[in-house]
Amino acid sequence: MRKIILMMQVSLDGFIEGPDRDLSWHRVDEELHSHFNEELRTMGAFLDGRVTYELMADYWPTADQDPSSTAPEIEFARIWRDMPKIVYSRTLAEAGWNTEVVRDVVVEDIMKLKEQPGGDLAVGGADLSAAFRRLGLIDEYRIYVHPVVIGQGKPLFQETDAMTPLRLLGSRTFGNGVVLLRYAPETARGYAESR
Repeated sequence: MRKIILMMQVSLDGFIEGPDRDLSWHRVDEELHSHFNEELRTMGAFLDGRVTYELMADYWPTADQDPSSTAPEIEFARIWRDMPKIVYSRTLAEAGWNTEVVRDVVVEDIMKLKEQPGGDLAVGGADLSAAFRRLGLIDEYRIYVHPVVIGQGKPLFQETDAMTPLRLLGSRTFGNGVVLLRYAPETARGYAESR
């Protein structure tokens, strides 16, 4: 069965973007971008909220035609265009570039999607990932911690009454100081045994 994987970049203080959707603090160099391409090219689909989709659709469809684009950016533009995408939105009427618009996150529909053949499913966007987390649909967290404290912005995780115990699957440090932390939700039994 395919997994739902949350892949997000975050500041050390837990923000995915600064004020006014500022992402200038991201330290995505060629090594990190090549890593993203390796991970994402094997996915079966990208699952995004409307805001994330629109940010991606605003740049990536033609990024490979920009003479200033790096080789990893050119490669990712092609990955993004060709990848099946599902955008969850109650307001978006239609979307291009191999994208299906879905109104709500429905557990039964996600389970059917996971049962289909193909690569894992990458979920992106803080609001959408909060919905997936609330419904217990995230199988793995891949959090890329950037070595910067930005002080304010949009947090990766929204406030909730539910705790999600996690177990570390692995970590990796990149040359630019970004650290990848990979976690899976701990089973209720496994959590109880470790206490």
